[in-house]
Amino acid sequence: MRKIGVLTSGGDAPGMNAAIRAVVRTAIYHGMEVVGIRRGYSGLLNEELEPLNIGSVADIIQRGGTILYTARCEAFKSAEGQQQGLEILRRHGIEGLIVIGGDGSFRGAQALHRLGMPTIGIPGTIDNDIPLCDQTIGFDTAINTAIEAIDKIRDTATSHDRTYVVEVMGRHAGDIALLAGLAGGAESILIPEQPYRMEDIVAKLERGVARGKKHSIILVAEGAASGIEIGKYLTEHTGFEVRVTVLGHIQRGGAPTARDRVLASQLGAYAVERLRAGETGKMVATLHGTLHAPDFDAVFTTPRQPDLRLYDLADMLSI
Repeated sequence: MRKIGVLTSGGDAPGMNAAIRAVVRTAIYHGMEVVGIRRGYSGLLNEELEPLNIGSVADIIQRGGTILYTARCEAFKSAEGQQQGLEILRRHGIEGLIVIGGDGSFRGAQALHRLGMPTIGIPGTIDNDIPLCDQTIGFDTAINTAIEAIDKIRDTATSHDRTYVVEVMGRHAGDIALLAGLAGGAESILIPEQPYRMEDIVAKLERGVARGKKHSIILVAEGAASGIEIGKYLTEHTGFEVRVTVLGHIQRGGAPTARDRVLASQLGAYAVERLRAGETGKMVATLHGTLHAPDFDAVFTTPRQPDLRLYDLADMLSI
């Protein structure tokens, strides 16, 4: 394989740039050319392609976002769009493609794989919602961003004797809320993978007040409920002064943590190695600390949920 392409697709995640850097420099080390595709599959269909060299990826390992930009592309979900993408890749002499993104990005990569274009996926999403994967690129940074915000909000909650509801991202996965809630000492954590009763949350708040507790933090995953609606309910049913903070896209930005930079570097290099070995239609990830490359089919069909033992631990520690 002499020339490969790389693109980022879907939502941006801290560490994507570190992965791009690893892909480019590993490929060049092995004597290959690399083409960067801007704005994901949308940019592919618009032929927004550019050669990448060693200097192209200098000083980006510490930067959030993605230098290749990213976008969602409805046109690429069609058979016609996928065939057009394949023809563009072949016309530019690209013999393999590395896709950095989440589930939707991988489905596009699988479509190209089935059409005969060798593809490897790298899991890059703050949601950590990809099966057969210890952690996705960007997840660790998002957790730390959320924890930093929770710590600051608790300072204000303590000063004003208030209950704060904090809503975090994660789409349909509760991983950010669970780990940030445990690390941030939240009194209650609401995630989509675990049923909850508002009556229980109210009871816990009232028990805390009865023993002299002056403030509380309720952490809500966006896939479980609306933080604003939870705040309204608590105000109506407790009489406490409740404030709501929706962290939103602040969780996607910022410099990646050391853990995300290392993970992205490992996966970027491993993706190139898998292509060089003739593999295709796979995701590269770590599982139980070891690099592996499961088929996309296995990724799409394997159920996934967070470690609910951590949920039980958080609940026990927040009595």
